[in-house]
Amino acid sequence: MDSGAGGYGMARLGLFVVLAGLWRFADACPASCTCSTSRIVCVDPAPGIDDFPVLTLDDMENITEIFISNQNRLFDITDSSLRHYINLRNLTVMKTRLTSISPDAFYNNTRLQYINFRDNNLSTLSWRTFQNFNSSFPLLLSGNPLECICENYWIKSRLLEEPDGQDLTCTDDRGASQAFITLTPPDCVVPDVVVSPNTVTEMQGRSINAVCKATGSPPPEIQWNLDMVSTQFKVIPADMETSLVLSDLSPDDNGRVIVCSAENVVGKNEATLQLDIHFAPSVKELLEPERDHHWCIPFSVKGNPKPDLQWYHESMPLQEQDYIRTRIHESTESEYHGCLQLVNPTHIHNGMYKLVATNTYGQDEKTVSAQFIEPPNFNHTGLAALRSLSTALLFGNANMGSVFLFYFQQKTLSTTVYVVVGIAGVALTGCVLMVIILKYGRNSKFGMKGSSSVISNDDDSASPLHHVSNGNNTPSSSEMGPDAVIIGMTKIPVIENPQYFRNSISMLKSDTFVQHIKRHNIILKRELGEGAFGKVFLAECYNLTPDQEKIHVAVKVGTGRFSPPSLPPSDPERSQREQPGGLLPGGRAPHQLQHEHIVTFYGVCVESDPLIMVFEYMKHGDLNKFLRSHGPDAVLIVDGQHSIPVELTQSQMLHIAQQIAAGMVYLASQHFVHRDLATRNCLVGENLLVKIGDFGMSRDVYSTDYYRVGGHTMLPIRWMPPESIMYRRFTTESDVWSLGVVLWEIFTYGKQPWYQLSNNEVIECITQGRVLQRPRTCPKEVYDLMLGCWHREPYMRLNIKEIYGMLQGLAKASPVYLDILG
Repeated sequence: MDSGAGGYGMARLGLFVVLAGLWRFADACPASCTCSTSRIVCVDPAPGIDDFPVLTLDDMENITEIFISNQNRLFDITDSSLRHYINLRNLTVMKTRLTSISPDAFYNNTRLQYINFRDNNLSTLSWRTFQNFNSSFPLLLSGNPLECICENYWIKSRLLEEPDGQDLTCTDDRGASQAFITLTPPDCVVPDVVVSPNTVTEMQGRSINAVCKATGSPPPEIQWNLDMVSTQFKVIPADMETSLVLSDLSPDDNGRVIVCSAENVVGKNEATLQLDIHFAPSVKELLEPERDHHWCIPFSVKGNPKPDLQWYHESMPLQEQDYIRTRIHESTESEYHGCLQLVNPTHIHNGMYKLVATNTYGQDEKTVSAQFIEPPNFNHTGLAALRSLSTALLFGNANMGSVFLFYFQQKTLSTTVYVVVGIAGVALTGCVLMVIILKYGRNSKFGMKGSSSVISNDDDSASPLHHVSNGNNTPSSSEMGPDAVIIGMTKIPVIENPQYFRNSISMLKSDTFVQHIKRHNIILKRELGEGAFGKVFLAECYNLTPDQEKIHVAVKVGTGRFSPPSLPPSDPERSQREQPGGLLPGGRAPHQLQHEHIVTFYGVCVESDPLIMVFEYMKHGDLNKFLRSHGPDAVLIVDGQHSIPVELTQSQMLHIAQQIAAGMVYLASQHFVHRDLATRNCLVGENLLVKIGDFGMSRDVYSTDYYRVGGHTMLPIRWMPPESIMYRRFTTESDVWSLGVVLWEIFTYGKQPWYQLSNNEVIECITQGRVLQRPRTCPKEVYDLMLGCWHREPYMRLNIKEIYGMLQGLAKASPVYLDILG
């Protein structure tokens, strides 16, 4: 089959997929309605509807707006009518026979922002229906035959708090109409409730009494919410008040807030009882040491007031210092979970550890045995003396002088002690020599690779493109080494970048501590992608942020314990510049790059192999795929499960570009060179939020974007400037060149730069000074900006801050409508 026929076949297949998706919607959508991916409109009176449309669960979850009008068979909205429209934001039901709405009709619709119930047959409307929405919530009710009764009195209160311009009236029992704002029906008073006492401090095991009193008209119903209470309780109702008796107070209820509510047809109010229960401490858990980033002896302690914690090692009080200290990871009103953290413990830290918790009401203790490292095998007397001496030095023992005396009063030192001291001296000498070798030896690294130091024996080999007239003179790969590139009769050197080989020891600074996340807090949901490094999953992570119980995250599960965080281990070049344990170039840990347009690295889980790394989850995936699926060729790549997305506008493209530039300004301010900036390495979240960062999948998913050199090095040559291709020189200016190519990608809806050329042809074009042509949809101002990024001389290129400022100005001149994601 020729390419023309193949393209025609693909177009027919894409058209079939689109028609299939539309047929699926049409099959579930009622005849009186039209349904899209995010909107339902029902305006045809015949045949009409008697309830809200029932689509597939996924389709109903995607609906954000429902508009219903002219329906004579729609009488009520029940608890189940809108249950599955969980993302509904705008609801209009007007000119129908709607007469009743259930109090729990909107229980699942927490994102509602606008309701229009004009011109229906509503005579009463309960405040309970809207109790989860604030008073500023737009609610249009004009044109309904509302009655002037207590059940509707809450509407007047709402109008007084937030006047919204509605001229609402109601009909009294004589048939006369009056303005809602003047409504004063008799015996209509919102309940008022008081709990006495409202705070109780008492000992565990004792009893307390509390009274909840309420006023209001009609008489309100009073109720204590005791669902979570562990203590034995008894409720004693009386006229307009209810007593609560709590017997044998349980420590589990310390800090508990018990709510007493009073409600009638007019409204509802609440008051609270706060419990402060005192009890003696208890050490609930003291576990054997675990190795995370450092050694940790986990514990859980309970008590109120908060217990004081004291550690003992081998019955001697432990003095906490920088390298051995107590850390509390989680706490509640009376529970404290943490660990005794030890940095690089040795055999002298082995032994029995005791934790003593004390407060006003008593104390508790637990003991655990700790074995961090096997002790050296030498004479027991020498071991005891050295161990006692080291313990005194490390733990701050006040009797250190007596230990010295004991040690030096030994008449004969064991021969093995001398051996140990001698070995320590040799080891120290070896370390010093190693540092010297690393310091001075690394400068000669490039002399070991022939092609890296000697490019050619020809006289004009200094030229980046050396044309050889005689075919027999073409250098062989063995002559050039693994890192030279031959393009036809042209030889281009590929030279190592010295900053790849910085001393990894100096990178391991004290400020590179990464948050450790417990494995039981991570629940994998589904796979997002797979590469040479391993896999990326969508997951739920608990207790990651203080304001949310759980959040969605992207979890990278590596194939090995120390797989670098953002790059596949199959690429030695990049894995050398990203150190084990998640360090980036310059010794930077991923969590140290904090910016609104840089993907957040939350931390790692090292409880078991393989290493798990936790990143921010970006709902819409990589920017390149997003651009393609919102471009003119989207029909060719749509998966058939959804209709074709809306095509990106010019203002939206500028909005995307501006965010990437903002992220690059931040990276430049941190002296961070990205080296692989491309749309495939940017991610898209909700509301067109774009961030720089990837999970190392790009080299597998977008393998054609990279050029393999010497069998192992992968280079994104289509995004690289001449100096990076020829001399492997990466700077902020080379990132500026790549940013220009990213702008070109955005305005071509994700096309591959130089897509019509092979990799060798691309290298030749870039090194000869050719640049990409102006995209069809690109404004002249943006293309001029691209050209400013593509000057052959790095110092002549635009500054990254200048680029951001220009894009910001263009974006402000072209307002953006962000809701393109459905």
